[in-house]
Amino acid sequence: MNTITRLVVYAILALTFTTAQGQNKKLDSLRKVDMDQKVLNLEEERAKIEDQEKSILKLKISKINKRLDNKEITAAEAEDLKKEAAKTAALNIENRRAIIDQKIELLKRNGYEDYQYRKYDDGDGVIIRIGGDENTNESFIYIGDKSKDKPRKYDRRTTEDVVFAIGFNNTLIDGQDLDDSPYKLGGSGFVELGYAWKTRIFDNTNFWRLKYGFSFQWNKLDIKDNNFLVNTDGDISLQEFPTDLNKGKFRTTNLVFPLHLEFGPSKKIEKENYFRYSTHKKLKVGLGGYAGLNIGSMQKLKYKEDGERVKDKQRGGFEVSEFVYGLSGYVALGEIALYVKYDLNPLFKNQTIDQNNISVGLRFDMD
Repeated sequence: MNTITRLVVYAILALTFTTAQGQNKKLDSLRKVDMDQKVLNLEEERAKIEDQEKSILKLKISKINKRLDNKEITAAEAEDLKKEAAKTAALNIENRRAIIDQKIELLKRNGYEDYQYRKYDDGDGVIIRIGGDENTNESFIYIGDKSKDKPRKYDRRTTEDVVFAIGFNNTLIDGQDLDDSPYKLGGSGFVELGYAWKTRIFDNTNFWRLKYGFSFQWNKLDIKDNNFLVNTDGDISLQEFPTDLNKGKFRTTNLVFPLHLEFGPSKKIEKENYFRYSTHKKLKVGLGGYAGLNIGSMQKLKYKEDGERVKDKQRGGFEVSEFVYGLSGYVALGEIALYVKYDLNPLFKNQTIDQNNISVGLRFDMD
């Protein structure tokens, strides 16, 4: 091997060693962050032990009082049982804290922990179960009667979540661009709050899901150019306000029942006693629509009259379409979705120019 070849080999070996060292440092750093988070989780769990044991003690005392009311035991016996239950709770707090402390020491010393599921049974009909799965972002806790405790379902085909969405709102008008809308783009908005269920359609794949539920939708329009809505013999139109209008807003409130066909990849998590499909941090697309009822409308006007500030709230009387229906969809990559909904029904039953409500915003129910 000549000198040049030897130098090249040495350089390659040095570069390989340096790269390996860098990768090891990165892995060590990631492991430390993961370990620190697990230690933090254990410390948070340790802090909850006293409240959990107090909840169990409260249940026990309630049972003892019930037995006393039914004259199954005497007052003296009830007092002894309560003292014994309090003593047990104190010992449980001490022992469980010691267990957590040992787990923390084990984690710090070896870099791992040996539990995902914990179950405490005091032998007196009261049980506490704590567990979770970081892969499915699912957690559970149960404190109560042993007889009412249910084992974890092997296959959870339907899940549920709170729906919250917020964003911009306006109307689409025939022959006009949004820039020409009589409603302000920035001041007009919508809020949606509801509850949704998501059900896997097929047995052996989670690619196709149905998402359904109910929602309250508040659609607000901020009126431009000193105009306000006027009902003239059932015809709704925008007219100029007779004085300077500080603010003119119109809001509808709807109760709707959305239905979406959701699709996208998921990860199957298989455990000893159950399995789950997780869409956590996966691409999700939902296409569908909604139908429901309008349950309220209001125009809010703010202006000055004789130097005095006036707030005028006009409820009803705007010939709003009573039956609401439309198309909606969302696209999510992670926890938040881009959400669009469009009313196929006209905003008003009788209006000089047809206009349909449209909303674009963010939706938060994507786990």
